[in-house]
Amino acid sequence: MFRTRHALVVATLAALCSIAARADVTLRQTTSGKVIGLNGDAPSVTYIKGSRMRIETQLGNKTTVSIFDVDAQKMYSFEAGKGSGDAWDMATIAAELGQAVDVGAISSTLKPNGQSRQAGGLTLTGYDLRVSVPAALGGPGGPKMTVTNEGTVWIAKGAPGSADYAAFYQGAATKGWIFSDPRVAKGQPGQAKAMADMYRQFAAAGGLPYEVDMKISVSGEGPMAAMMSSLGNSELRTTTQAVETGALADDLFAPPPGLKLKARK
Repeated sequence: MFRTRHALVVATLAALCSIAARADVTLRQTTSGKVIGLNGDAPSVTYIKGSRMRIETQLGNKTTVSIFDVDAQKMYSFEAGKGSGDAWDMATIAAELGQAVDVGAISSTLKPNGQSRQAGGLTLTGYDLRVSVPAALGGPGGPKMTVTNEGTVWIAKGAPGSADYAAFYQGAATKGWIFSDPRVAKGQPGQAKAMADMYRQFAAAGGLPYEVDMKISVSGEGPMAAMMSSLGNSELRTTTQAVETGALADDLFAPPPGLKLKARK
């Protein structure tokens, strides 16, 4: 149970904290909120180089690393300091999730709310976001439910890396990519797709999301849907403390030498 909860938190944080660009960028962020397994703040560092991204998320005394290579359709995940990890075939994962989620039925809106403020020398524009995704738990024929992400996003338009950020996510969207732990995504396909579409909306806005206040709710019929609703409803806030530019080494976006990887689909 603890491992499942830990994976759920890591997947959610990865989805919320992820950001990518063709330019080399480093982001330092913190996520806090009400979700199973998250107690206090969870700092993270995201490194971006072209179509590759590395996210290091700290939960307690553990640091989980996720490496995304969109062009190669690979995701690597492992715990820092450990000798083994997983290598995921993301093309297979995308196809599997596509069977559980009707992409055409996704309802997604990102609208300016007329608010703005200053932060770190940047002008942040306020947006109201709502993404609603119908899904079948466990695949076709499973219990029907709807996952909704709803909240306020503060976007810095024209911030460093904005154009490359947009290009990355728009390209990833065409391949059906998700940015969360595939084990969790298989059990919660609606939430995985909702997160992916949320970042597609950010890209379409032409800026970088510096603050995200989000409520995630799950609704549906039947006992399984009720259980998922009690586990899935959460509130999360992600804030960006720093954005740094500068060349990043290629080996940062590959599994460490000697790491034993288990191939997964």
